[in-house]
Amino acid sequence: MILNRAKIEFYLTDLETPIGKAINLTIAFLVLLSSGIFVAETYNISRDARLEIKVLDTCILIIFTIEYALRLWSSENKLKYIFSFYSILDLMAILPSFIGLVDIRFIRLLRWFRILRLIRFIDSRFLFGSISSEDGVIFTRILFTLFAIIFVYSGLIYQVEHPVNPQNFGTFLDAFYFSVVTMTTVGFGDLTPISELGRLLTVLMILTGVALIPWQVGDLIKRLVKTANQVENVCSSCGLGFHDADAEYCKRCGTKLPGKSLQP
Repeated sequence: MILNRAKIEFYLTDLETPIGKAINLTIAFLVLLSSGIFVAETYNISRDARLEIKVLDTCILIIFTIEYALRLWSSENKLKYIFSFYSILDLMAILPSFIGLVDIRFIRLLRWFRILRLIRFIDSRFLFGSISSEDGVIFTRILFTLFAIIFVYSGLIYQVEHPVNPQNFGTFLDAFYFSVVTMTTVGFGDLTPISELGRLLTVLMILTGVALIPWQVGDLIKRLVKTANQVENVCSSCGLGFHDADAEYCKRCGTKLPGKSLQP
């Protein structure tokens, strides 16, 4: 039993073995698919199509529920896991659907946070393994972070404003447009929230945009300046493509770099 638990915990967190990659790649795909379902539900689609995506979303919910249960069951310290950052994100991915059965509107807002589950893969090369340049990986991560935050805000403002202001927030695209112009502080003023919660979200968007966008772009610039003097020298072990001109060993894995003398 202990061995089975250890195997399950390993494969649910492993990103290197074929089984671990397959499991986590499936989870990442289902996260994106479920986010797409939320967007599709904001449009005027046929009743049959709405029923089909509802069934699909229910299947995804069941998979996420089983995954959460397995992660909790296989964890050695269950209390620590329950209050961990990733566990909270996993719970937020399934809790709104169950509580939504009794139509608690505020809790249902949390379903838009499901896309943040992909944060689990940001610190690895799992999603961005095909990008050889480290700066390219960092740039992709920054873009994903910005998109995920805008996506969440768009879902929240749509969920809050659509029932009371459907003329301005008729679809997810309306909400997405509003989030982009608000977070970039452009603020055309053609769309305005009318509910108190919508206005509060707008303030949070502006504060997030002012704080997050310069920070993320500044982080990228610092990285580009830092690597300006680096040369291309691909590590034979981990594949890292750029190193300092005088580097003899890979800064990621410590392997001797090609073309470097074996003498100290």
